[in-house]
Amino acid sequence: MIKSAYIHIPFCEHICHYCDFNKIFIQNQPVDQYLSYLQKEMRNTIEINPIDSLKTIFIGGGTPTALNERELGTLMEIIHSELPLTKELIEFAVEANPGDLTKEKFLILKKAGVNRLSFGVQSFHNERLKMIGRTHRKSDVIRSIQLAKEIGFENISIDLMYALPGQTLEEFKETLDEAFSHNVQHYSAYSLIVEPKTVFYNLMRKGKLSLPPQEEEALMYEYLMESMEEHGFHQYEISNFSLQGFESKHNLTYWNNEDYFGFGAGAHSYMNGRRCANAGPLKKYFQEINDKGVPYINVHHVTKHERMEEEIFLGLRKTNGISKAIFKKKFGVNIEDVFAEQIQEQIERGLLVNKGEQLCLTHQGKLLGNEVFQTFIGVLESVD
Repeated sequence: MIKSAYIHIPFCEHICHYCDFNKIFIQNQPVDQYLSYLQKEMRNTIEINPIDSLKTIFIGGGTPTALNERELGTLMEIIHSELPLTKELIEFAVEANPGDLTKEKFLILKKAGVNRLSFGVQSFHNERLKMIGRTHRKSDVIRSIQLAKEIGFENISIDLMYALPGQTLEEFKETLDEAFSHNVQHYSAYSLIVEPKTVFYNLMRKGKLSLPPQEEEALMYEYLMESMEEHGFHQYEISNFSLQGFESKHNLTYWNNEDYFGFGAGAHSYMNGRRCANAGPLKKYFQEINDKGVPYINVHHVTKHERMEEEIFLGLRKTNGISKAIFKKKFGVNIEDVFAEQIQEQIERGLLVNKGEQLCLTHQGKLLGNEVFQTFIGVLESVD
């Protein structure tokens, strides 16, 4: 049963140098038309896949808070009119840009039932923020967090990045110290990955992007894990840390390999064994909904073997790892019988470990997670 929904708002006030998500500069864009089509997509999708209630909603982008107060209010009305929201909704999260937020926007979100905010901070150094294409500054972050607390938000997450161009370990330590001073409940921290079709990718191809060496990146991640633990934040996923009970319930849907709706231009869904990709460009998104009722440009029926591989590389992202009992319940076989060679190889390398009924990454495995995940991809036959 589908219990989670992701909603994509592709509009941004600016385009960050590292971002490869589906996004559009908001000026002169048909925002009202987009919201109208988003409502149609939600209504048609729920008719095809009826559910009783949702447990989590996550609004991402793009920049959801780039919408003005009227548009943001309309979005909240659409969500309440088209999605089955009951007392079972345990997490209603919104990504927020510190430079976009007003008291009125906070109040709109609070009134609509939003109970988790994720601030895209990235760094507390103004020079680094400017270098990566962010328009907010440290003072904007401080003001936004304080205002959110005053409005009554009690579940706040800060997103950070490391291994940024020109960033040193000492600077990253200073950013973490500042982040801890704001007494929020959750932190996400990601190393920079230079993706195609981004400003950074073009600079890298021209030899104009100076990144920290891999050794420095590893030191930053080591320090991140150590400092989070010292400050009482549990690492429950490779890049995520929280106080007890404040883990991202919505993101755990992905890592637990569970079903979810994906609404909006460029969004992805996982519904009843199918992974569906929505059209990204707005005109194409509108046209697909006009023609078919839903904006899917690709529908992939996931085979049993693919599901087993996904269970591995998604589940191993969690600190608790993969439950062998749940794997057998889902697929009818023992995980060791399917991936015996791969598991043994990674155990011998010191990257995986058995902890009772759980298969988990070791400390070194967290540092080399992508290598471990790759081991399990494409090793099974592509048919059921």
